Amino acid sequence: MFFHIVLERNMQLHPRHFGRNLRENLVSKLMKDVEGTCSGRHGFVVAITGIENVGKGLIRDGTGFVTFPVKYQCVVFRPFKGEILEAAVTMMGFFAETGPVQIFVSNHLIPDDMEFQSGDMPNYTTSDGSVKIQKDSEVRLKIIGTRVDATEIV
Repeated sequence: MFFHIVLERNMQLHPRHFGRNLRENLVSKLMKDVEGTCSGRHGFVVAITGIENVGKGLIRDGTGFVTFPVKYQCVVFRPFKGEILEAAVTMMGFFAETGPVQIFVSNHLIPDDMEFQSGDMPNYTTSDGSVKIQKDSEVRLKIIGTRVDATEIV
């Protein structure tokens, strides 16, 4: 599920970036550092949509770097138990991906009428051959559990 939330982050900026374009340099560094990262608490940061506030900078002793508190709006993606997602199969066994999230589907959760077929292109096939799941297939699945680490959601 996608959410639009407000987050805060302290950004350090080197003195060479000071001047007329200070705010643009700060926003550019924020986007480079934050977009595409994962926080176990909030999820994957998809995009920064706006800057709410840039606070007063604090000069770091001995380095010249300045730390600015930045409050920004962003879109995050976080799957929840019970959510239904569409994903692409990446490996048989099988793993699937939806956006930045990698999903594992256990053999115990694959329907009983599907059998694993090994060979050049391993796949799961129904007994009548009407449905085949293989690499690059699109599947719709239901999340039955998540594991949250500091830097990823599985």
